[in-house]
Amino acid sequence: MFVEILLSLLQGFGNTVLLFTLTLVFALPLGLILSFGSMSKFKPLTLLVKVFIWIIRGTPLMLQILLVSFLPKYVFASSTKIWASFFGVSVSTMLFLFVIIAFVINYACYFSEIFRAGIESIPKGQYEAGKVLGMTKSQIFFKVVLMQVIKRIIPPMSNEIITLVKDTVLAFTLSVVDLLTAAKELVNTFVTLMPLFYAGLFYLVFNGLLTLLFNWIEKKLSYYKV
Repeated sequence: MFVEILLSLLQGFGNTVLLFTLTLVFALPLGLILSFGSMSKFKPLTLLVKVFIWIIRGTPLMLQILLVSFLPKYVFASSTKIWASFFGVSVSTMLFLFVIIAFVINYACYFSEIFRAGIESIPKGQYEAGKVLGMTKSQIFFKVVLMQVIKRIIPPMSNEIITLVKDTVLAFTLSVVDLLTAAKELVNTFVTLMPLFYAGLFYLVFNGLLTLLFNWIEKKLSYYKV
């Protein structure tokens, strides 16, 4: 029984890690792009981006997951099954894709505000110094500003990323079997609470490793003091 429980939990944990990884891979660059949009000198674009971020941050992630899953039916007048067939994947994989899309959009908006705050916290004098040295705007950003921004945003970013680990349980909204969903199914099957204990242990270890990683990154960047 122990081996069967462990294997089922590992499968659910695999989906949790995959959702977590793909969300970070796509949400971080998208968040940076959105932060540039919210700071743009083109006012209509700034307003549009800020309203979009406000809507996403002001509504529950679970609702956003459901809305993304409804798009094929109510916007494109086609079922999830048809979309899955079109892309050559199973329905469960298509539902998992919907979850990823919702997570990426949601966390990109949160990340964008962290990026924006970090970029705006850099003294204007550093931009001016870069211009005096003949550097382009992109060179100033990537060679002078970026590492200082990363140093400043590590604490709030680490909080959001650890929250992401726990938010992955919302994948159950579209019947995606994550770690907690697998644990609950095992509890019903074997009539024991041990799967929930093991799931909690997985989350603690995973978040503990992330905490250690962020602490190490913060120490590595400690020489970027402004």
